[in-house]
Amino acid sequence: MEISESRALGPRDRRPDGLGDFLVLPDELICAILESLSARDVARLSCVSSVMYILCNEEPLWLSLCLNTLSGPLEYKGSWKKTVLHLEHVPYECDEARRKPLNFDGFNSMFLYRRLYRCHTTLDGFSFDNGNVERKNKITVEEFSCDYDGKKPVLVTGLADAWPARHTWTLDHLLQNYGDTAFKISQRSSRKISMTFKDYVSYMKVQHDEDPLYIFDHKFGEVEPGLLKDYSVPYLFQEDFFDVLDKDKRPPFRWLIIGPQRSGASWHVDPALTSAWNTLLCGRKRWALYPPGRVPIGVTVHVNKEDGDVNIETPTSLQWWLDFYPLLADEDKPIECTQMPGETIFVPSGWWHCVLNLEPSIAVTQNFVNSKNFEFVCLDMAPGYRHKGVCRAGLLADDEGSIEDSTINILYDKDEFNSSDMTRKEKRVRTFKPGEYQSSERTSNGAQGFSYDVNILAMYLDEERDHYNSPWSAGNCIGQREMREWLFKLWVGKPGIRELVWKGACLALNAGKWSESLSEVCAFHNLPSPTDDERLPVGTGSNPVYLMSNCVIKIFVEEGLETSLYGLGAELEFYSLLGKVNSPLKNHIPEVLASGIIYLENGTYKILPWDGNRVPDVLAKCSFIPEKVKGDASPFGVWRKKQFEYRKAGMSTNEAISSAEYTRIWPYLITKRCQGKIYAELRDTVSREDELNLASFLGVQLRNLHLLPYPPLNISTFSDIEQESGLPSTNVSMEDVSIKSNIPAEWDIFIRTLSKKKKDVSSRLIKWGDPIPSTLIEKVDQYISNDFAKFLYIFKDENGLNKVGKNCSWIHSDIMDDNIHMELCGVNSCLIAKNTGLVKNGSLNGDGDNAESKTWCPSHILDFSNLSIGDPVYDLIPLYLDIFRGDCCLLKRFLASYKLPLLRRSSQDEYVEGGDKFGRLSYHAMCYCILHEENVLGAIFSLWDELKMAKSWEEVEQVVWGELNNYKGFPGSYTFLSSLEPTTPTSF
Repeated sequence: MEISESRALGPRDRRPDGLGDFLVLPDELICAILESLSARDVARLSCVSSVMYILCNEEPLWLSLCLNTLSGPLEYKGSWKKTVLHLEHVPYECDEARRKPLNFDGFNSMFLYRRLYRCHTTLDGFSFDNGNVERKNKITVEEFSCDYDGKKPVLVTGLADAWPARHTWTLDHLLQNYGDTAFKISQRSSRKISMTFKDYVSYMKVQHDEDPLYIFDHKFGEVEPGLLKDYSVPYLFQEDFFDVLDKDKRPPFRWLIIGPQRSGASWHVDPALTSAWNTLLCGRKRWALYPPGRVPIGVTVHVNKEDGDVNIETPTSLQWWLDFYPLLADEDKPIECTQMPGETIFVPSGWWHCVLNLEPSIAVTQNFVNSKNFEFVCLDMAPGYRHKGVCRAGLLADDEGSIEDSTINILYDKDEFNSSDMTRKEKRVRTFKPGEYQSSERTSNGAQGFSYDVNILAMYLDEERDHYNSPWSAGNCIGQREMREWLFKLWVGKPGIRELVWKGACLALNAGKWSESLSEVCAFHNLPSPTDDERLPVGTGSNPVYLMSNCVIKIFVEEGLETSLYGLGAELEFYSLLGKVNSPLKNHIPEVLASGIIYLENGTYKILPWDGNRVPDVLAKCSFIPEKVKGDASPFGVWRKKQFEYRKAGMSTNEAISSAEYTRIWPYLITKRCQGKIYAELRDTVSREDELNLASFLGVQLRNLHLLPYPPLNISTFSDIEQESGLPSTNVSMEDVSIKSNIPAEWDIFIRTLSKKKKDVSSRLIKWGDPIPSTLIEKVDQYISNDFAKFLYIFKDENGLNKVGKNCSWIHSDIMDDNIHMELCGVNSCLIAKNTGLVKNGSLNGDGDNAESKTWCPSHILDFSNLSIGDPVYDLIPLYLDIFRGDCCLLKRFLASYKLPLLRRSSQDEYVEGGDKFGRLSYHAMCYCILHEENVLGAIFSLWDELKMAKSWEEVEQVVWGELNNYKGFPGSYTFLSSLEPTTPTSF
């Protein structure tokens, strides 16, 4: 391009002509906007003007474009623009040979200049002293516990002297042995990206990135077990309470870290307020640390008011050292040190830290929970948000006036314009400028009046919230069920620390409140008082469940009172039905001993027995109970529950638990305790024969369940459901389907509920994110039909009458490994084997004492609180994915015992239009997985890792559920118990 400017006047400013109306925006905001575009759009925009050409050819922009679109293996092509063009299949080399990059005068940008400087600076000439972190040589466990653990960081030498890694973890040695191994890469993107080690080393040698990619892999030990043999946990850090969890349930805790000069970790507090040790094997690292509650300059803490999730907005490590550190007064500078090879640094719970690699470095680190930080970890996972803000930001979050929607000018930080600020309901805890504090008097923690004491921090907990019916923070390092299981395993497995575990359980689970409720229930029903072993609820399940000596007491709390009432009401209605029919299923369901409601009134617990009929006075005043249902015999029966499921479909978490305001009323159920263990505790120990027997047992019992008649749905009941659910005004394709097609009422509400779930399916999958492939999320609306009536597979019989190809039945909805009970096979289990057709081990002969010959037999199905009425295929989802873990052989064994057809066909094979797709059972199951209220897809893409690269939902469907298409059921087997009349309309 030819530039005609008067040299006497100097170069013309290109901004007005090059940017137009965008001239009012700062460069950093324009660059942030460009990152939201596609690579092809950026290429087109670069042709608009000379200024846009400059902005659109910045390497940091193309780095972001690459990371925002790539998922999986990455191969760096020498520049990020070349890498993206390679991914887009654009022949960049031809274009490069034909045209040289353009250069323009008349354009200056301090933002771009500073970023360019950070990209190309080297740290060799920077002078760093040894710092002020204490250095010790092989201190004793007692000295470490007394002087450092939970108090302050320390550098310890000599802990890695005997490690093979001390000599073998060099770039050359690792390249020779693990060159083709793919390791996970850390970068500012939610996508999982990996690089082979040889590709990563090549990238390290030529890159000029402001924030270079670095290996940060928590699965390195599973990918290359040999690396675990090269080091061992130092003796100072042996205590780790997370080690009671199974490997697949334990949160990430160890990482291999490899990075070039200028890379590092920006300011953060370790997840769940855990402590950490980090041993450097190669290179040098510069550390900066602040005590808990002292937010570093340039950092903003975001606290989500809905679930307490904490996000940190921070400059890169290099940017902070170059742009912020020089501005600090001496009294405001962090605690800092330079870590040398062979040294191990300890970072206590809650401490802010930032790490900068001064040269190519290799390190290993692990996080842990011990007696010093256990209560803080439990506090971090408690529901609510204020206490999390205080833990991270100290007194900046102490009162409402300090948690404010303010914008901090983080110099040249592209993440300042993150769109998440516009979509999340959150508080932003501001930081101060250098030297600016609320008071000149500060504690040793560096924050005015702030004390990192768990008892003080616990004062900020919301006492009306509990762990069971509050939104779960996406940032927590462990799931809800795993967290409860962890506490229960500590309670059972480490009785010596029960006082400490109880304190943690009271913080995270509000265990004291549930324990007091338990004692009141026991006293009312003349049951023995809970022993010390029985004080803590079991870890599995979604409600507080207590295992007593002869019974099980379950308190319904999950998702609030309304959900709890429908859970217990439908369960009691089901048990009442079992008492009236001669179904063998009742022999494999725990006996109900009592049920009722416990509520807190004027500080006193009161008990009211309740069998599910009528509306007790304590409930009648609840706003969610309409007047017309207050006199119903079963106001919370399964059909009312179906109405409730319809109302909840498509709602956000907060909307769905609107009745959580009634936090002082809880239904409960007492059942007889089964002997033995749940399958979740036995999975890794049972034999293959036991697994096959379990599959056969479940086939028989689900057949018995699906054959049961359901309560009649009369016209008046359905009229109430339509009026209360607003069905006539539903804006879906099935709005008038009952009138047009005379679809049975029980199926009508079923398909309307599916239609509501379909409306927001894309946003729900986006929210769940990884490991669900984004390419599939984009295709989900196209894959799932809008006409859910076709799910019923309506066909004409030989008389020309329309018939429904499915049978509506009771469904358990939650057949998972913690809801299956197993007993040691012996004399008492012979009847089970006889009744279910299980293959017995001939060596048993009723001998219950020979441990080596014992096997485990399934005896009971537990927890029917998720009961519903619908398509039996729905029950296959948790069964196949959770109990069978995708084992096709177990699914075949189950179906061989189940025998009922899951899709009835006409003899003439005359089906609805588009029936090829709707005639596949695999399609039905896959759609139910996608529309499921739980993240079932996360389990699918974890079990079948290869499906993360799937190109279509049809591919996923075939791999996961293809076996169902081979199943035809057994002709003539779809009959009800001889003493009952079918209640399901079969023709119309």
